[in-house]
This record gives sequence, C-alpha cells and structure tokens, in this order.
Amino acid sequence: MIEYVHSHITKELEQNTKTDIIFILTAIILNMITLGINSGLVEKSRTESSSLVVMFVFVTLIILVNIVVIIGLIKGRQTRMKLVNGLITMYKDQNVAKYYDESLLSNYNVRYNLFIMVVVCTGVIATIVPFILR
Repeated sequence: MIEYVHSHITKELEQNTKTDIIFILTAIILNMITLGINSGLVEKSRTESSSLVVMFVFVTLIILVNIVVIIGLIKGRQTRMKLVNGLITMYKDQNVAKYYDESLLSNYNVRYNLFIMVVVCTGVIATIVPFILR
C-alpha cells in the first residue's frame, strides 16, 4: 500500500508541475502578445478613440489573466507543500527520511515567488509600455 500511496503522490506532484508550467507560459505569452498588439495600436489610439478602448480591453485581459495565474501558482505552491510534507512523513515512517533534504521546501517557495515575479513583471511591462509610447 505504501508503494501505491508514494506513486500517487509523485504523480500528483508531476501534474502540479505541468499545471504550473501551463499557467506560467500562458501568462507570459499572453503578456507578450498583448504588448505587441497594444504597441501596434499606439499610433491609431492618438486619433481614434476606438483604438484606445481596445487597448484598455487588452489591459483588462492582462490583469484578469495574471490574477488567475498568480492565484493558480499560489494554490500550486500550497498543493506542492502538502504533497511533499506527506512524502516526508511517509519517509520518516519508513526510516528513509535522511535521503530527502527538507531544505528543498524553502527552495520550492523561492521558485514559486520567482515565477510569480516573472508573471507580474511581464504583465506590468505589457500594460505600461504601450501607454508610455502613446
């Protein structure tokens, strides 16, 4: 039964990683595409109010998607911590905990914070740069 539980937890960790990757790539790609679109609309927005409205619609999209991604990454971090803590408990029960360095937990937190910073920074750049160009 222990092998089954271990396998289940490690599969959950793999799924968690894949989900995090999808969240991060989605946010970064959307931010960069929107940066390009809004930068392209800058010239028209000076004379056409409809272009300015479109720019604000894309800014709203950036904000909403980035909020969803940040919440997803926070939940992903929480899930990872719970799963890894379960593994550590299992390893302690099986007397093999010495093979897992618990300092990895703080490394995971740092990594998630860096991911969130990348999403926020690209979102801020995608939002602000077109309006600076305007």
